[in-house]
Amino acid sequence: QVQLVESGGGLVQAGGSLRLSCAASRSISISNAMEWYRQAPGKQRELVATISSSTGRTSYADSVKGRFTISRDNAKNTVYLQMNSLKPEDTANYYCKADSTAWDTNRYYWGQGTQVTVSS
Repeated sequence: QVQLVESGGGLVQAGGSLRLSCAASRSISISNAMEWYRQAPGKQRELVATISSSTGRTSYADSVKGRFTISRDNAKNTVYLQMNSLKPEDTANYYCKADSTAWDTNRYYWGQGTQVTVSS
């Protein structure tokens, strides 16, 4: 059974930083991509950042460009989201998603989420 386990969420003041981690039970080096999404109460889940497993290329939502950085450690099968200069509007439940056709019969896998709360 494939598992993605997020950690690192918490309560932080505006302007502060957090680093989220997503530990995968399979090798992320053979996945297609790893992504971070977030969902605030009453809003749709939105894509925050993507990292390609083959090229390392990254992309970000406009709302987090220049503040968030996605990275990976293949040896630890872990993907990170470094979040700096946090704003109250970054408050959401953050989810890790894997896109992999090499792990199991499914293609997309989700973690359980980790809550980030930014106080003003």
